[in-house]
Amino acid sequence: MPGRLARARNVVKAWLLVAGAGALLGALGWALGGYRLAAIFVFCVLLTATATYWYGERIVAGLVGAEELPAAEAPALRSTVERLAARAHVAMPRLYIARDGFPLSFSAGRGPRGAAIGVSTGLLQALPPAELEGLLAHELAHVRSRDVLTQTAAVVLAAAIVEVSRLGGFAARALLFVLGPIAAALVHAVLSPKRELAADLAAAALCETPHGLANALIRLEQASDLIDLRANPATEPVYPLNPFPERGLAGLFATHPSVGERVARLRALDPDWRERLRAA
Repeated sequence: MPGRLARARNVVKAWLLVAGAGALLGALGWALGGYRLAAIFVFCVLLTATATYWYGERIVAGLVGAEELPAAEAPALRSTVERLAARAHVAMPRLYIARDGFPLSFSAGRGPRGAAIGVSTGLLQALPPAELEGLLAHELAHVRSRDVLTQTAAVVLAAAIVEVSRLGGFAARALLFVLGPIAAALVHAVLSPKRELAADLAAAALCETPHGLANALIRLEQASDLIDLRANPATEPVYPLNPFPERGLAGLFATHPSVGERVARLRALDPDWRERLRAA
């Protein structure tokens, strides 16, 4: 029942996001040009929503600089995702690869029957198998709960708003100052940090241990302190943790709980792990 409620809530949030954007732009069109312009603006919102629903994972992949993983590449990654997807009772997601040394993963799409998971070459090189499995299970947990639906819709819309500010020429900085907080408010309105905590717990259950994911989060946090990720800060919600420095525009889009809190919650699922480690 809790899982069904979470999935239903994410679907409702996605619809509310589309309705809110349509109402806002419709009102703007009415003020600027009456009924005809309002109808055009609403039609554009519906067209964008439809494209995001069917092609959202490709849009997000483009935003983070990823391409679809060739069938013959990274067979170990593919087999791990297949095994975890079967255990999570979701369809095998499309796999994407970002040719980037920054260790990152992301999930996007519309839900259990149509989603994508992406990783970077840096992630494949940095994480041992147990940690990679924990991180992939976390992404699949988002797919199963339909978090990806609201994440993808919010990220595409927020990224579009941020990019619009760049069209302002000499006024781009002023536009970004106005539109950036609007885009961030939209993201925070539909995405709760609790979704990450729930996905962590689901990933621990899928892997039958919380420690792979806990260790992966620690490793990724350390990497983000050493390497800067060059990407649109509005993409922050699709990653397993915030890879951007929490200052300036990037700080506005931070939706993840602290890594320390998440690791503590995961370790608490196996409170005797230190004693077993010492005994080994």
